[in-house]
Amino acid sequence: MKYFSLQNKQHVVTFEDAVVQGLAPDKGLYFPEQIPSFEKEFFSKIEEHSDLDIAYAAIKPFVGEEIPEEILRKIIADTLSFPFPLEKVKDNIYALELFHGPTLAFKDVGARFMAGCLGYFRRNDSRPVTVLVATSGDTGGAVAHGFYNVPGVRVVILYPSGKVSTLQEKQLTTLNGNITALEIQGTFDDCQRMVKTAFLDAELQAHCLLTSANSINVARWLPQMFYYLLAYKQLKSDIVFSVPSGNFGNICAGMMAAAMGLPVQHFVASTNVNDTVPRFMHSGKYEPGQATPTLSNAMDVADPSNFIRILELFANSLPALQQKLTSYSFTDKETIVTMEEVWEKEHYMLDPHGAVGYLGLQKYLSQTKSTAGVFLETAHPVKFADTAPAALQEKIVTPERVQSLYSLDKKAVLLPNDYNALKTWLMQN
Repeated sequence: MKYFSLQNKQHVVTFEDAVVQGLAPDKGLYFPEQIPSFEKEFFSKIEEHSDLDIAYAAIKPFVGEEIPEEILRKIIADTLSFPFPLEKVKDNIYALELFHGPTLAFKDVGARFMAGCLGYFRRNDSRPVTVLVATSGDTGGAVAHGFYNVPGVRVVILYPSGKVSTLQEKQLTTLNGNITALEIQGTFDDCQRMVKTAFLDAELQAHCLLTSANSINVARWLPQMFYYLLAYKQLKSDIVFSVPSGNFGNICAGMMAAAMGLPVQHFVASTNVNDTVPRFMHSGKYEPGQATPTLSNAMDVADPSNFIRILELFANSLPALQQKLTSYSFTDKETIVTMEEVWEKEHYMLDPHGAVGYLGLQKYLSQTKSTAGVFLETAHPVKFADTAPAALQEKIVTPERVQSLYSLDKKAVLLPNDYNALKTWLMQN
């Protein structure tokens, strides 16, 4: 499989190049030249396949022969080393729980897969590579843990000061070793802009080999298809998926799986008040503003990078996209009310992002005759225990494997919202 830049389709690279480069030299995101298809019988007999075989069938066409089967299967096995259960919340509404990995967030999947791929591609290269990544909360911790102690790889994480939860910050600032956290005095969009600028800086690129582990990287983005397939295996129904959406890589992976043949009735992109995409779906005008801080901080993104990939999937046709995607936005007040009501009535604990996904699913199902709906619970509620409604905070259970993090000292480098400050730090460290 070859990959082209969405800024220039004449610029074509291999899977390895797309993974190592992260972003094309022209600032474009990489996109596969072809969209493969599952065999027609695959889904009718999906319960007969192991989770590993399902994931391998999904990702193999995108990797081609660039990673040997034995090694690719090992990478996938490590990626799927924790469960992805569907939990019934109420009649016909299920939560796909994606928080059972090491950092309690769905991004463990993409981070672990990418770490395996990059580790393989760098096996014979003596030059160190710097993984430069921006995080709005969960990406940083997942990438830090996925790449921790990977030989020849340094990880530098940019996160917005004061705009991630206590546990999120602990997860990305306490590992040390080959992991460095840069606390930026700005928003996530500022962090993401600084990372993208770094990839276009020829002087910096000559000084250090950079790659990105954001969902702009194909090895972070594509493996997120896995859990949509595993949800279908468990439910075996044409599903409406409601996805809490910030940078839109997660829902884009689901839509890629659907383009390959996964039976999905509809997708709902559920956002907080950062509503660039809901407004676009209504007006056809893409008008990103400034990101607004919310309780669902991982979705505080005003200019989602991956939406251009979704448009490419639908040949940039808004009417075609509207047939498969609906998008709604919700306020913090609505989020809080939903978290409290679902706990009181269903005894199910939502995190703020899952609550937004639940709201979007409820709204869509109320307007259609759909049968089964799944919303993605993208992070464990404990990651937002300090901002959850007061009535729920004492009821949130802290998993044993993260309790010790709270006693560890934070180690981060404070930088201004200034690309030159980032460049200087990278050149000197």
